[in-house]
Amino acid sequence: MANIRHPIVDVHTHVYLPQYAAELRARTSAPRILNWTNGVKTEERLLILDGEPSGGRPVGPQYWDRDEKLEFMRRHGINISFVSSANPWLDFLPADRAQTLAHELNNNLEEYCATSPPAEGFSGLKTLYGFGLLPLVPDVEVSAIVQAIEYLKSLPHIRGIIMGTKGIGKGLDDSALDPIWDAIQAARLVVFIHPHYGVDSTAFGENDNGHVLPLALGFPFETTIAITRLILSGVLDRFPALRLLLAHSGGALPQLSSRLASCIQHDPIVANRLKHDLRYYLGQLYFDAVAYGPEELTFVSRTISRASAFKNGGGTVDPVVGSSRLLFGTDHPFFPPLEASQKWPSVESNLAAIRGMPGVDSKPEHQANILGLNALRLFDLHDQVYT
Repeated sequence: MANIRHPIVDVHTHVYLPQYAAELRARTSAPRILNWTNGVKTEERLLILDGEPSGGRPVGPQYWDRDEKLEFMRRHGINISFVSSANPWLDFLPADRAQTLAHELNNNLEEYCATSPPAEGFSGLKTLYGFGLLPLVPDVEVSAIVQAIEYLKSLPHIRGIIMGTKGIGKGLDDSALDPIWDAIQAARLVVFIHPHYGVDSTAFGENDNGHVLPLALGFPFETTIAITRLILSGVLDRFPALRLLLAHSGGALPQLSSRLASCIQHDPIVANRLKHDLRYYLGQLYFDAVAYGPEELTFVSRTISRASAFKNGGGTVDPVVGSSRLLFGTDHPFFPPLEASQKWPSVESNLAAIRGMPGVDSKPEHQANILGLNALRLFDLHDQVYT
């Protein structure tokens, strides 16, 4: 059982709500859920992109059944989960349908969370909270998206928004998004930035490697490019209080941040565009801890910790800052064990990675922060537990 004083909180866990799954079943092209037959066995498969390896991936109740989510949490000692709709969200829909379905799914998710059991040992908190959806598709009026943000703010168990990398069609550096960023910042909603499209699949060659290259490389590099473009466009200068949470530990952004900073310094087009060195902005972001290894997480933490040293006018390295912006996640229901097992190796790897980080392994308070307390603070729920 999880420690009842310091919770384990999962910020990266997905659901395909029944109404959304029905939308996908009604489609005849990707993204879709289809019946797939292999010999005598027929199963449902999720195909999120055309040409996806293995004809998509098997799906079942773990993708939409709340009881399955709660059983998964119980099995792994997770007290609270912040659930988000999984990709591709509403990207494939026309504007009118995207607006209607976003509103309906947000109401469904609010009920899904509001009627969940109380979090064991944490009076006043539910087991489930959610990231809502916005109708982020071309041809939707920005004013309608801002209204949707205001509505999400009125739903007590929706604490953020999940967002892909396309924005309303031109990426997260599109200046047309400024009123949306402004409204999100004012509403204090957390934005979970998650990839979907990956990179050009021709780069992966012709050998059949299953989903390994798209998931392990395509997704993280999509996030890296999208967030770098966002930073270069000055979004974090204009909206410094935005709460952006990056999937998969920010992809390659921590590893490449100094190279990016050097390229900016030597390029006359962008050299004087930002208020600070690019490395400073990593300290303004939050990162899930879905990296599977203590060495990788330690690198991310140290890269975040040095951010203030790159503030215009100078600053100091704060070793505590890095661990204060890492948050535990599981990526459930993806990456299930290949063989039946009591616990999922992907989850156990993430837990072990956090507990094995040098400097964190000997400091239970830092472990408690990454495993749950950072999330409660980020989502403005900490004071409901620790007063």
